Amino acid sequence: MKILKPALTGFFLFVSLLCSTLVTAQTDQISIEGTWKINTTDQNYKPATFKGTAIDSVAFGKNNFTYYLASDSLQQAAGNYFYDENELTLYFVEPNDNAKRYKVENLTNDLLVYSSDTESFDFSRNTEPLEVAADDTVEQDFAVDPSKGFGFTFTSLYRGLIGIVFIIGLCFLLSANKKKIDWKLVATGLGLQVVFAVLVLKVPAVAFVFDWISNKVVDFLNVSEAGADFVFGDLIDVNSSLGYIFAFKVLPTIVFFSAFTSLLYYLGILQKIVYGFAWVMSKTMRLSGSESLAAAANIFIGQTEAPLVVKPYLDKMTKSEMLCLMVGGMATIAGGVLAAFIAFLGGDSDAEKIIFTKHLLTASIMSAPAAIIIAKILFPEENKDDINRELDISKEKIGSNVLDAISRGTTDGLKLAVNVGAMLLVFTAIMAVLNWMLGDLIGDPTGLNDKIVQWTDGRYQSFSMQYIMGNLFAPVAWLIGVPFEDIVAVGQLLGEKTILNEFFAYASLSTLKNTGVLVNYRSIVIATYALCGFANFASIGIQIGGIGVLAPSQRGVLAKFGIKALIGGTCAALLTATIAGMLFG
Repeated sequence: MKILKPALTGFFLFVSLLCSTLVTAQTDQISIEGTWKINTTDQNYKPATFKGTAIDSVAFGKNNFTYYLASDSLQQAAGNYFYDENELTLYFVEPNDNAKRYKVENLTNDLLVYSSDTESFDFSRNTEPLEVAADDTVEQDFAVDPSKGFGFTFTSLYRGLIGIVFIIGLCFLLSANKKKIDWKLVATGLGLQVVFAVLVLKVPAVAFVFDWISNKVVDFLNVSEAGADFVFGDLIDVNSSLGYIFAFKVLPTIVFFSAFTSLLYYLGILQKIVYGFAWVMSKTMRLSGSESLAAAANIFIGQTEAPLVVKPYLDKMTKSEMLCLMVGGMATIAGGVLAAFIAFLGGDSDAEKIIFTKHLLTASIMSAPAAIIIAKILFPEENKDDINRELDISKEKIGSNVLDAISRGTTDGLKLAVNVGAMLLVFTAIMAVLNWMLGDLIGDPTGLNDKIVQWTDGRYQSFSMQYIMGNLFAPVAWLIGVPFEDIVAVGQLLGEKTILNEFFAYASLSTLKNTGVLVNYRSIVIATYALCGFANFASIGIQIGGIGVLAPSQRGVLAKFGIKALIGGTCAALLTATIAGMLFG
């Protein structure tokens, strides 16, 4: 009973926090829909999209918007929009395809003000409707309506609670010592996840800070493309297909970000950031120093680089601490990989890059306490008296000077980029061969292909590995809060990530997003969180090899915990996705 008391207290605080967020979100929302008459604009700005012509009104429908010319109310520009938490993103269909992102400074029943770094608009509500009103008849140039599927509801709350109970319950059943589980630590970890998610996704001041950070990250990545522009020239703009984005944007980004991370590590900046996160987790969750540092390091650097931060501890770490290190590596992603995923999901749209940057940053940070929760359930610490709580980061340098650090980071990034490119090339070809065998040799003769087209409303054209994995993992997708119409598609992504790797899965997510296979934008967001981690079979070998070199005496423990770490990393990412899904009801 003494063990359950703090866990129950944390659970009720967890539910209370979510319910209070629900009430706030539902009572404060003012609709942007309607016709707005322009009052003023930035005098120094002439928007190229509108060719410098004066604009009189803007009308927001349920999903679409239309700008009108002054005097005669003729349509000047139109498209789709997404409005959430003081962020307004306009996806233009006419006169040309592009996206613009604004911060809503003020929204009342009578006043609308939004602005960006280069322009500002001030509107008052027009009570006399224009002859031509905004409606939903604008040609849908975007496969998924980004305004569909957002808002915190009681449905998302109970769906999320079901998912959390299932994930925690599954790990409990797989626990090596159920009696030693520290339920207070579990409740505290869940609380950290929820508090952080609510702050970033629902509290305007904190959300604004993360938006600013996301904006600057995207600006930084765009500037960093100068190297790719120099090497590849016009090739980088030849085609906006996924293949060109991957070859000329994603891979160069991995190389650059790896070099930049090495520079930050050499200068000691990264260690200070890691220490800050580690201090918070050490004080709130009562972890050992090595566990806290490793969990924090995994947020920013890869699963083979993070152990370097705790290298002095590795040989003396307990089995519970080793599993915590391994699960943390499986549940999070590295900085260079983060940049690659942003390029995958955002494509050529800065607005979408900013949105996905925010979600990926949030996912990686939330997954750090999630990994600790799961690891401490799967293999609890048996003797807490022997825990070393000192936070002492390894002083080992990467390189002898700044140039050496950059060179080493570049070399490591190049190896990673080549490895990623080769894996995607091989895995894509293998999937194509398997799909040919399933579709042509089984699906066609049996008529199964036609049935699958009928059953899925054309989403899947034949009997394929994607269809099999989608149905196999569909129940898991439902448990983490994915809308029913998308559970097979998201299940496919979960299967691809686990069996193949996260790069293949994010490439598929980009395709499903752009082609309209995913109906609900909320499904895209949840999938973004669920895929954010290195939990796949290949990572088992990477961890055994990488960490085993640093601590040969722990090689047997690493091999023994491989599958358990994979399960733990997967569950941690799913737990993060579930909590995020609760806030996107």
